[in-house]
Amino acid sequence: MRIFISASFHEDGLKILSEHGTVLHEDWRTSGHVYWGEDLLEKLKAVRADAAIVEADAVTDEVFEGLSLKFIGSARDNPKEVDIESATAHGVPVFYAPGRNADSVADLTILLILAQARKLIATDRILASGKITIENAEAFTKLYDSLKGQELGRSTVGIIGLGQIGRRVANRLQGFGTRVIFYDPHVDANQGKKVNAEKVELEPLMRESDFVTLHTRATPETFRMIGKEQLSWMKPSAHLINTARSAIIDEDALFEAIQSRTIAGAGLDVHSREPVGSDNRFLQFDNVTVTPHIGGNTQDVVYRQSMILAKDIDRFLRGETPKYLANPEVLKPES
Repeated sequence: MRIFISASFHEDGLKILSEHGTVLHEDWRTSGHVYWGEDLLEKLKAVRADAAIVEADAVTDEVFEGLSLKFIGSARDNPKEVDIESATAHGVPVFYAPGRNADSVADLTILLILAQARKLIATDRILASGKITIENAEAFTKLYDSLKGQELGRSTVGIIGLGQIGRRVANRLQGFGTRVIFYDPHVDANQGKKVNAEKVELEPLMRESDFVTLHTRATPETFRMIGKEQLSWMKPSAHLINTARSAIIDEDALFEAIQSRTIAGAGLDVHSREPVGSDNRFLQFDNVTVTPHIGGNTQDVVYRQSMILAKDIDRFLRGETPKYLANPEVLKPES
């Protein structure tokens, strides 16, 4: 068997898969190349691959029509870049890596909350400006007072979406003594109690929270669920944190709310235009922390996604039942 891997993959995972044949690893971050549909098909044909593990590439119907693949692996917790319907029609199992980045995104969420709470961006920009000197005591005192922050122990954090990441954020906040409330129609109050979070409706969450953090999937139901009206419910001293998907927010309404100081600021890791460049419009504000979609960008995530996929594919190739299949029906015997 020849397995082509374009995903970022740890050597421990490569070692497990190499027991089943030849592994050809071409990390897309190193090569700088992302394959799309027919482009991927030609690549797989060129290397005579029997299977593939991707991360950024699009595995379209053309790929499944053009090759008889033994499996596809997606180094994501949602294999949206793979045409699951076509894979299933051709009997190709699609493996994925649920929860691979839950801890890393939760960590970044806490970082963004703290950065907003302690006015980190404003502080850095003022000091880097070269205009501040300790000789001018009056100016320094005025500056010091303007950078007064707030403690999480006296704050309320509202979590929208109490899934894998939302629960981890709630757990981390317990160490600060923060009051945590959550809104999630799909999670009952008892589940929230396990992470010391109180279930509320969306409007009271927006009104009561000092920090609102988003951890729900982008679906038709959640598309722009945070718009002008919802932002108007927030305290003028409150901050919005988004490490989920930009489509959940009406970005124009958020820009207006920050510009008009309707809310105190935001921490944003996801954006309507990506990849993020220096022309991102939120960078003009010193009360917004902007990061370029790095929530899952850690060495630990690469290791985790590699081992989840390698171990599950190993189970499958040894004739055991895999744990993480996007289309488990392909393994069911025909009736």
